[in-house]
Amino acid sequence: MLDAVPSSRSKAGAREDERVIKLAVLAVGGQGGGVLADWITDVAERNGYVAQSTSVAGVAQRTGATIYYVEMARDTGRLPVFALSPSQGDVDILIAAELMEAGRAIIRGFVTPERTTLIASSHRIAAVSEKIEPGDGRASSPKVHATAEAAAKRFIAFDMEKIAADNGSMISASLLGALAGSDALPFTRESYEQAVSAGGRGVKASLAAFGASFDRARGIANAPAPGEKAAEPKAAETGSAAKVSGPESLLKGWQALAARVAALPAPVRDMALRGLRKVVDYQDIAYGGEYLDRLDRAVVLDNAGHDYALSIAAAKHLANAMCYDDMIRVADLKTRSTRDKRVRREVGVKHGSILQVTEYFHPRIEEFCGTLPAGLGSYIEARPKLAAFLDRRINHGRRIRTDSFAGFAALWFIGGLRRWRRRLLRHKVETAHLERWYALALGHVREDYALATEILNCRRLIKGYSDTHVRAQSKFDRVLSALDLLKGRADAADWIRRLREAALKDEKGEMLDGALKTVATLR
Repeated sequence: MLDAVPSSRSKAGAREDERVIKLAVLAVGGQGGGVLADWITDVAERNGYVAQSTSVAGVAQRTGATIYYVEMARDTGRLPVFALSPSQGDVDILIAAELMEAGRAIIRGFVTPERTTLIASSHRIAAVSEKIEPGDGRASSPKVHATAEAAAKRFIAFDMEKIAADNGSMISASLLGALAGSDALPFTRESYEQAVSAGGRGVKASLAAFGASFDRARGIANAPAPGEKAAEPKAAETGSAAKVSGPESLLKGWQALAARVAALPAPVRDMALRGLRKVVDYQDIAYGGEYLDRLDRAVVLDNAGHDYALSIAAAKHLANAMCYDDMIRVADLKTRSTRDKRVRREVGVKHGSILQVTEYFHPRIEEFCGTLPAGLGSYIEARPKLAAFLDRRINHGRRIRTDSFAGFAALWFIGGLRRWRRRLLRHKVETAHLERWYALALGHVREDYALATEILNCRRLIKGYSDTHVRAQSKFDRVLSALDLLKGRADAADWIRRLREAALKDEKGEMLDGALKTVATLR
């Protein structure tokens, strides 16, 4: 159905008070897109406009994306004819509740450089196609940002999901605040707040998220440089020692580690700080010190001539290697209050409702031995009959209700074992593997810098827990087994990269087998 009312774009002679404002909201399930559309309609009607809101359901690559479409025009006594869905090149304001939805809107032609104000949350919800990729299947967020800057008349983007979560609200409130702060509609802030208040539930949290997002959008909208519209604060700037709470000794320990990061070469600091936060959260301050000690071994071998690629790779992959997944880590994450809040938000649990959560575990004898003191765990693994006897009693699925006291307490106890993690068999095994890999990489720096960097990057292959971890480590070992055949070749680094990418793209390992056969014929 086409819009029968002339717009300022389609007909130059149209009167301003007859102009139809066309707004589309793209949201996935659970983000409150319908609530946002209702708020916008309410705001329009409060300001003497007639408005129509429709929704076009669709199935996206996640939980389903819906286009909520609102058309509004000033009430002149003549009833306008509104369209039921947006048309290409005919949208004044487009709001995307997630970054890639903004990209899809651009592809569909809803965003035009001479007309459309594009408002998008910069956070990501990985699509199925991204999740199933064995390697890094994530689409490029910077490319979407750059495309949006070029495709839209105005582009306003920041992490509205985080603002909503910080204020205990839904992203719909943050999106409304960004719309109000952008001044894309001729309405006052008070009329938006009145529409939110009329809802009657969760008003305080919604208004808090609205206000924070309004201020952020207003700052971006008033920024003098177009390139700053979609700027996000760097991770190194959004967190600092001031965020670490606890006893004074812990705070001093963190400040000392942060000072060591600040002394690193500038290109390395951001990744080093990210890695340090992850390692300290995983274990403790002392573990963070171990992380920086290992990182220093790469930094002293590096230089600006290579843009510190080796040190940056070391900062990233050392942190991942030191934060291996074990039963303690899994139990710790499943009993954190932040996880409970996230699950409630994703499921859409209403305030005061009871949420029942059942966790599924299938431990093997290897995981059981890994959580034992190194000596005892090694003793069991060295005796196949004893290990098989225990495995028959351990290796079966378990369902644990973490909404019950007994289930939560069991996982909380296992998670609390991290204070003894350094004495356990799994830590001994992982540390030995890490040191072999790290020494192997650093040993190649002087003769082949690029090869050393690629060996560090091979740590990407190791991930997961239980059987997944075993398969990943097998691929890692097979890729590095080609080193002896590639040493001394000018393209050795490139071949290791190819082998790694082949291992990441093929779960069964057939591509890796073929690549290894090719390597074997090079000499």
